[in-house]
Amino acid sequence: MRKYQIGVIVGSLRQDSFNRKLANAVERLAPSDFTFKQLAIGDLPLYNQDDDAHPVANVRRLKAEIAASQGLLFVTPEYNRSIPGVLKNALDQASRPYGQSAWAGKPAGVLGVSVGATGTAMAQQHLRNVLAYLDAPTLGQPEVFIQMKEGLFDEADNIGAASRKFLQGWMDQYVAWVKKHAA
Repeated sequence: MRKYQIGVIVGSLRQDSFNRKLANAVERLAPSDFTFKQLAIGDLPLYNQDDDAHPVANVRRLKAEIAASQGLLFVTPEYNRSIPGVLKNALDQASRPYGQSAWAGKPAGVLGVSVGATGTAMAQQHLRNVLAYLDAPTLGQPEVFIQMKEGLFDEADNIGAASRKFLQGWMDQYVAWVKKHAA
């Protein structure tokens, strides 16, 4: 059986991030041939084109981890109706220098949770625009805009009963997407 390594990019650095908790919980919905590795993005320097010829070790590490992944899972909050700066910086760092993007061709899924009623709809739309430009085929349906509410997670930090069927359906679609598009 083929194994699939998924690089997980969480757009929040907060210790008790709802999105990190969501990433951990949805990973447990995947089949056994899928493994997940959360990729560190908080230690990257701010992108500066002057550094393209000689990227620092942290940038080289991120690009290598993306290259070793058969798929990507983005789990992001929404900051001011868009993606967090730390996530945009990671996207920029791993896409440069021009023509050497680590993201190209990597099948992606996008999720997010927020306390707001619209979940992370705007952040996800902005992220999808960036991923389209970076040539990362992104699962379009079903969309997942989750509002953080009591019961989203159970006492063991798994997806709660009310959301489990929906998120299992999303994971099943994501798995099929990665298998279809993974090189």
